[in-house]
Amino acid sequence: IAVIGLSDTGAYAFGRLLGKHKLAPKISPNKTVEGSIAALICAGITGIVLFALKELWQWQSFPQWSLLTYTVVAVILSAIGQLGDLAESMLKRDAGVKDSGTLFPGHGGVLDRCDAFLFGGPVLWYLAMFFSTF
Repeated sequence: IAVIGLSDTGAYAFGRLLGKHKLAPKISPNKTVEGSIAALICAGITGIVLFALKELWQWQSFPQWSLLTYTVVAVILSAIGQLGDLAESMLKRDAGVKDSGTLFPGHGGVLDRCDAFLFGGPVLWYLAMFFSTF
């Protein structure tokens, strides 16, 4: 949750601040390459912070992976989350709607709040299974 949430926040903030190159203008006209890169960087930093907190407070419920594994998994989750976001945007464009609901005004609807999680959750499960075999 932290990785995808902070990745999305980083993409939005840095994309608005520094974004000049459109990522997929026909699917999601406000997303930028700069925002996408910022999302990956924010995710990597989040992975590092989660690893440090796990070590500092000896969180046994967190995977006992290396720092590199935490960082790689975080960056992969960000990339998959961005694909989920683009897929949901494509569905909205195809349906001819701007927002997927009104529960969260200004946020594109409920699907915009969970699209990255819908794609990232299963990928995290498979990554956990993969890295647990080592």
